[in-house]
Amino acid sequence: MAERVAVVAVGGHESAHGAALPGLLGPEVTSVAVGRQTHRAVSALLGGGAERVCVVPMTLGRDAGLVGQTARTLRALPAAERSRVVLGRPFGAAGQLIGWLRAAAARVPARAAILVTAPAGEPDEDAELYRLARLVWQYGTHRIVEVALIGGDPDLGRALERCRVLGAARTVAIPASFVLPAVPGVAPLLSQATAAGILAARVGRALERFDTHPADGLVAADRCLLDEAPDHEAVSAAARFPVA
Repeated sequence: MAERVAVVAVGGHESAHGAALPGLLGPEVTSVAVGRQTHRAVSALLGGGAERVCVVPMTLGRDAGLVGQTARTLRALPAAERSRVVLGRPFGAAGQLIGWLRAAAARVPARAAILVTAPAGEPDEDAELYRLARLVWQYGTHRIVEVALIGGDPDLGRALERCRVLGAARTVAIPASFVLPAVPGVAPLLSQATAAGILAARVGRALERFDTHPADGLVAADRCLLDEAPDHEAVSAAARFPVA
């Protein structure tokens, strides 16, 4: 009989603390905010019949603390529960994010302005969004590529006005997060099928690691912490690589 494995997707500011995930990942995945919600969800799933729980930090590379916070939350579980929990690698990274952004930008008419949007985070995380937008501009064909921070500055209204002042007759928003900006016609960065495929790959690799180190499914948590810092070399490489 197949083992019952539950999947928990842990969100930070890139997903409005998990609120933006259910519509993308579906009801089969438990979507929660990092911290107490994660602790309670994992305990409830294990108590409800799940033999193992795989937890995936849902960052796209701009939430520097999410992986570490998730690992610390799981390590606070009782030992009997912790031994049945697997921490997966982060959903995405900055290098992948720039590739996804460039692919989305390639579908936007060249004469339109592009507005790269995401919820505001810490100053370094917001600066990383500007870096990514710059790479979209540098290796793309659009004259205007601006940034809007949801809940921050510049907000959507201010960024849209800047695009208009710069001469854009049309501006297309591309989300660099799981949160969709309040702009008509905006599409998610990733389709449901793509997101499901990425998540399945993270879960599969984590379970494979669990089988290799069955004593503790969190043995690679410290290694995952290395993924917190933006991989600038990967970002630059992805930016230069041609978009299919």
